[in-house]
Amino acid sequence: MKTIRFFALVAALLGLVACGGPSKFKTYNGPEVTRIIINKGDREMFLLHHNRVLKSYEVDLGFAPEGHKEFEGDGKTPEGDYTVDRRNPNSSFHLSLGISYPNEQDIAYARVAGKSPGGDIFIHGEPNKLGIFGPDWTAGCISVANGEIENIYAMVRDGTPVTINP
Repeated sequence: MKTIRFFALVAALLGLVACGGPSKFKTYNGPEVTRIIINKGDREMFLLHHNRVLKSYEVDLGFAPEGHKEFEGDGKTPEGDYTVDRRNPNSSFHLSLGISYPNEQDIAYARVAGKSPGGDIFIHGEPNKLGIFGPDWTAGCISVANGEIENIYAMVRDGTPVTINP
């Protein structure tokens, strides 16, 4: 009987190890992130608590990084003031935080041109599927390494203002 219990315990532990690994969901107990600033030209993102930088990250942008996103499929990362408006724990890009693009001005500009402004702009990690990607590989999003998006996802709350500068 002891042998059966021993093997059952070993099997249960092996099952836990096989399913385990570190969680992508981290906790954060530091100062509130009150703003995100992204400087496209420098490929940098800053998480701020008021005027103090809490963290900075190198980022990749859309495949056509120059200029403000105007239309769906243009490969540009938006510029302007937005907010974090949603989160996706089951993203195709590890984890992701949604940006409130398009705003009213973005929609109006695209409408005048008879086009769609696009959408689904996120701050996200690396793709879950293997592939080859280099700098500025997204369709208009802001990308960081997976370990970095895990920290960002824990630190940033929905409603956080996001400023994306040229």
